[in-house]
Amino acid sequence: MADETTGLTLHELKPAPGSHRERKRIGRGAGSGSGKTSGRGQKGQKSRSGSHSMRPGFEGGQMPLYMRLGKLRGPNHKKSMPMGPFRTRTTPVNVAALERFDEGVEVTPDLLRSAGVVRSLKHPIKILGTGDLSTRLTVTAHAFSKRAVEVIEAAGGTAVRLDGAPAVAEPAPKAKAKAKAKAKAKPAPKVEAAPEPEATAPEPEAAEPEAAEPEADAEE
Repeated sequence: MADETTGLTLHELKPAPGSHRERKRIGRGAGSGSGKTSGRGQKGQKSRSGSHSMRPGFEGGQMPLYMRLGKLRGPNHKKSMPMGPFRTRTTPVNVAALERFDEGVEVTPDLLRSAGVVRSLKHPIKILGTGDLSTRLTVTAHAFSKRAVEVIEAAGGTAVRLDGAPAVAEPAPKAKAKAKAKAKAKPAPKVEAAPEPEATAPEPEAAEPEAAEPEADAEE
């Protein structure tokens, strides 16, 4: 009796169209288009084995870019390290991407990942203000831009940072501004005028000795 099984069978299984691509076979003769040198050209560093596993930033031995540029102290400035492990990175998420969530939902980094808004939670999540938002949401993230907080609060929602700090930190005044404000707040001490010297009476001049009168002539 013939098998009358209907539906999908093992011999009919195959990948979806366009999901699988045959690998490129190299070194199989000149007629294949990638024979002999296998697409690597003749000689040179890139034709050798191991040449495609060089460390990031390697420029063939010449002075690399990150050593040619000057650097600033600290890990948080863009010019501190042009490349390296001390660069500050965040994963940006615009408020327009939050429109997909329902009213009143608490949006967290885990929810963003499960919804496909971000691929990974390796770096901190920062909410940016591009786009519009019309649903009331409680958004919890590592950082927010000033514009993003305005858009979220305008829709009736709230922005909460994971570290408990205010959503938008007030910029710290510069040292000069602090010094000026301090100088304005503290009145300058009054300088007492030096007392004027008292007027003293002029010393009497020494009287000149009067000329002695000639003695009377002897009695006549």
